[in-house]
Amino acid sequence: MIGKRSGALLLLALLSGCSTVSGWFSSGKAVKEPARLADFKESARFEIRWQHNLGGSDNNALQPAVMRDAIYAASSKGGVFRLDRATGKQVWQADSGFAITGGVGAGEGLLLVGSLKGDLAAFEEDGKQRWKARVSSEVLTAPQVINGIVIVRTGDGRITGLSAIDGSRQWTYERATPALIVRSHAGVAIENGVAYAGFAGGKLAAIGPANGITVWEAAVSQPRGNTELERISDITSLPAADGEQVCAVSFQGRVACFGMAQGTLLWSRDISSDKGLALQNSSLYVTDANGALSALDKSSGSSLWKNDQLLLRQTTAPFALGNHVVAGDYEGYLHALNREDGSMAARIKTDGSGIAVAPVKLGDGLLVQTRDGGLYSIAIH
Repeated sequence: MIGKRSGALLLLALLSGCSTVSGWFSSGKAVKEPARLADFKESARFEIRWQHNLGGSDNNALQPAVMRDAIYAASSKGGVFRLDRATGKQVWQADSGFAITGGVGAGEGLLLVGSLKGDLAAFEEDGKQRWKARVSSEVLTAPQVINGIVIVRTGDGRITGLSAIDGSRQWTYERATPALIVRSHAGVAIENGVAYAGFAGGKLAAIGPANGITVWEAAVSQPRGNTELERISDITSLPAADGEQVCAVSFQGRVACFGMAQGTLLWSRDISSDKGLALQNSSLYVTDANGALSALDKSSGSSLWKNDQLLLRQTTAPFALGNHVVAGDYEGYLHALNREDGSMAARIKTDGSGIAVAPVKLGDGLLVQTRDGGLYSIAIH
């Protein structure tokens, strides 16, 4: 099935051999080109409020974090920054002491970044480093903080709970994984005091942050096919939760939604995605493996609309903002779609480098970080 997704670059980790292979997978047919951006009649417009250059993020999925009156961001070179949220002016810069591959996580007065070697650094809001710790493997996503526990996902599939006070290890959650998995930036979502994470093999788990004990576990999808490549069905993106239900989507698999209390399956349907999804009001928005954006009914999974104008443009996970759904692409464009029918509403180009992570909410607007280190505060009207 990977062959049907020509142009999708996958990094596959052979856990049994502790080695990594990467490459382009195709079915022997000519690799399709990314969709060209078509003209359209704008029904909205983006406005750049301010921008700031942080320094590049390379191929890391770095994202900014918002806390009260400040924005915190990082560069792959090791810099951690505090910016004024109204103006984008830099307040301070700290040095993590390592190349940053995961972050910024923020909460309870802490800022968190991690490295390829499993280093984890925690800073206070004034830029002072509180502690450093080492976890089991590479940190590729932003750590989370809840009730005095720092929760960090590592590349070996483990989730570790550390003390927010001193970084000491409190618990580790781990599970058996298939021999072949997709190297991903799947993180941990916190909702109603519970941590939700997707895993290789299509499993979704609800985990108690205080002790790392499984609250419930459910299957989003089941591996299918005759070869190891065909049987890959990993959840490689962040689950989406809204206080009522939690949804997740797997690569070469399905999208499914569950009741948050007991993990009861509400519905599922075949959709492959390595990008992610978003919940807002009565709709679930998904970016599929080819880059198309779809809206589904949250309660039933039935299709509301699909827009395939961004095929193979390495479209990010969707971000719902007001009357629009926003996503970035590999050329640094932000696209806004009408939430009602999926039609293109607005488009803006940032610095021309790729946008790897979905935008982050900032007041009535959004924040987006590019691979070249551009950080943009943007409104949509």
